[in-house]
This record gives sequence, C-alpha cells and structure tokens, in this order.
Amino acid sequence: MDYRKIAEEIYTLAGPRENILSVTNCMTRLRLQLATTDPDMLNKISSVEGVMGINNTESELQIILGPGRANHVTSEFRTLWEKDSAQNSPRIGDGKELHDEIRARNATPVKLFFKRIASIFIPLIPAFIACGLLTGCFMTVFKFFPEAAAHPALQLLALGGNTIFWGLNLFVGWNTAKEFGGTPIIGGILAVLISHPGLANITLMGDPLVPGRGGIISVLLAGLASAWLEQRIRRVVPEIMDLFLTPFLTFIIVGAGAILILQPIGGAISSAIGHAAIGAVSTGGAITGAALGGMWLPIVMMGMHQPFTPIHAELLATYGVTILLPILAMAGAGQVGASIAVYLKTKNRFLKKTIAGALPAGILGVGEPLIYGVTLPLGRPFVAACIGGAFGGAVQATFGVGAYSMGVSGLPLAAVTDQVTSYLTGLAVAYIAGFAAAWLIGFDDPE
Repeated sequence: MDYRKIAEEIYTLAGPRENILSVTNCMTRLRLQLATTDPDMLNKISSVEGVMGINNTESELQIILGPGRANHVTSEFRTLWEKDSAQNSPRIGDGKELHDEIRARNATPVKLFFKRIASIFIPLIPAFIACGLLTGCFMTVFKFFPEAAAHPALQLLALGGNTIFWGLNLFVGWNTAKEFGGTPIIGGILAVLISHPGLANITLMGDPLVPGRGGIISVLLAGLASAWLEQRIRRVVPEIMDLFLTPFLTFIIVGAGAILILQPIGGAISSAIGHAAIGAVSTGGAITGAALGGMWLPIVMMGMHQPFTPIHAELLATYGVTILLPILAMAGAGQVGASIAVYLKTKNRFLKKTIAGALPAGILGVGEPLIYGVTLPLGRPFVAACIGGAFGGAVQATFGVGAYSMGVSGLPLAAVTDQVTSYLTGLAVAYIAGFAAAWLIGFDDPE
C-alpha cells in the first residue's frame, strides 16, 4: 500500500497547514487537531482508499487506518506537515494557541486525571504481555505434564512469567512521579521502601510492618505525594541547596508518611478493589458478566475506561490474574460477529471493503476500525455488538476465567488465560450472539 499517497490525500483534504494544529497517532488511528472541519471534508477523507472510517469529536479528528498502517501513514503525514511548518513558521504560534484552547475546553479535570493514571501503566503493557505469555506457556505444559515442573527449562518459564511482579512497584513508582511532575527516581525509591522485605523485621508502635502492603495502590499514593511535595519544597529551598535538600526532604517526609499513613490506606483500597471485583463476579455470575460485557463498548466510547487499567494491574499483582479482562474483551468479540452479519447483508461495496480490512484487526483485539468504520456509523449493529458482548461476558463470568496479562484482547487473549477452552467458548458465543443480533435487528444499508 502507498502510505505516502494516503498521507498526501488526507493532508490535502485536511489542510492547509494552518488548519492542522497537531499530529499524533495511536495503534490504529491518525489523530489530528484541526482548527475547522466541515461535512464535505469529513466525507472526502472517509472515501480515501486505505481509510477505514473516521471519528470526529469537538477536539480531535480520528482517522481509522488500522494497526501498522496508522504508524506508516502518520510518519508520512508528519513529514508533510513539518515541512510546511518550517516554511510557514510565523503562523505556528497562532495554531498552537488555538490548539491549547481547544484542548483546555474539552478536557475535564476528572478525565485528565484518569488519563494520567492510565498513562502510568500503558508503558508496562508490553512487559505484562511478555510475562503473561510465558506464564501461559508454563501453565499449559504443567497442566499436561506435571512432572516437568522440576525441569530447569520449565522453572525458567515460571520465573520469567513472574518477573514483572518483582519490579512492578518500582516501575509504577517511577512512572507516577514522572507523570505528575516529580523526579522519577524518588518515586522509584519510595516504591522500593514500602516494598522492602526488611520491613518485616521492624515493629512500630507494637505492630510489625508489612512489606508491600497495599500493592500498587500504596505506590501510586506515594508517587503522587512525592511529586506534589517535591514541587512545593523546590519553591522555598534556596537554589544552591536544591540538589541536596529537595530529594532528601521529599524522601524522608513522604517515606514516613507512606509507612504510617499511605500504606494502611492503600491496603484498605486494594482489599476493597479485589473483594469488589471477585465478589461481583462470583456472586452475580452471568448477570454481572453480561452487564460488564454489554456496557463496555459505550464505556469506551465515553472515555470512562481508563480507571480500569490500574484495577487490572492491582488484580494481577494481588491474585496473579485479572478476572475482568476476559469479560470486557467480549465486547470486541460481539462487534466482530455483528460486523460479519453486516458484511453478508450489505450491498455497499465500500462498506464490504471496510469490513474486510478491519475484521482481522478486530479478531486480534483491535476494535477501533470496526467501531468507527462499521458498527457505530450504522447504529443498530453497535447495539448488536453490545448484545454479543453481554452473552460472551456471561460465559466468561460463569466459568471465572482469568487472564495473566493486560493489554491483550480478542483471540490472542486465549494464550494468556487460565482456562483456554472456556475463554474460547465465550469468544465463540459472543461472535454468534453479535452476528445473530445484527442479522435480526438489521440496519439501513448505505447507498
């Protein structure tokens, strides 16, 4: 595919240069901040060969391209944009001011806070995936050959799969301080302090200290506190003493507060999260699974999914698996089934081509191309996808399927679950239910 040609066509339609305020991308989308848009521009961009669909919000135009293609097209697009930026540099300042104004108008404090919390864990996802796959390999071999557990190769698999949890608190502490404007290493050593095994040998006010109490919740609180305090200490400490006093005072004060206050609070929150998640699934069973699986796509659409990232991480750190991820992954599976029904019923060649291009990504757990290119624009298939997600979520909750990793979805998630057969059963149910619902509900076929 000619990525430069796609980028040039989009650039021509979205331009001129002063209309394009910023260029970013995610795994599947080219994201543009535009000063102005109009329906004709959006329709023409949707029709560009290689574009699977668009999602236009007040603050951002998201052009759905699919995994891999998004990176290539963004690279070419950025080259064009930066070349024009250099030639028209006097206008860049005006664009930046408008860009900042748009972002400020559409960013609520709560959404921004949860987005920053999610950003702490997103860099850790590759590690969770790598270690989760190793754990999945170990558990599969151990299930069929228990005697192999004594073999050094299998022991290394088990060790490798557990690696992320040995360093998790350090990584979270580092990222938290960095994300909230503190010194990353201070957040890191605070995480080490409250996780140090030597705490078990210390009794304070008659109570023995507990290493790692509160897990990543305590680490998050300590990282937030260190960033907040460090910024305020730096304002009053003389510049010549900043290098010495600021890290020392931050570590001493927040370290004491973490041991005495934040760890007990983190422990209570951590226990509440674990008990709530496990209790809801075990008590509510299929009903809870159906509710979560059916509501997940709308939750993602409203941008309310970010608080689930630290919850997955906390469940993984505490129990070794997250029972929520297999349930929530069924929303994407329902969408795959609904999209297949649309593909078979539609007579629109462009829609068929869009679905054919987006389905492989959807099966692999990347749902944006199908959401914005197929189900959401058509309306009723989006509802059908939610129905499919509800049926699949009910199956996952009934069997209590857990995942050793986060950041994986769709068919690949089967490799990191503790019940592969049950997960695949739920996946198939979601496909079938989404397909049947879309077939029965129908849709208005675009001309």
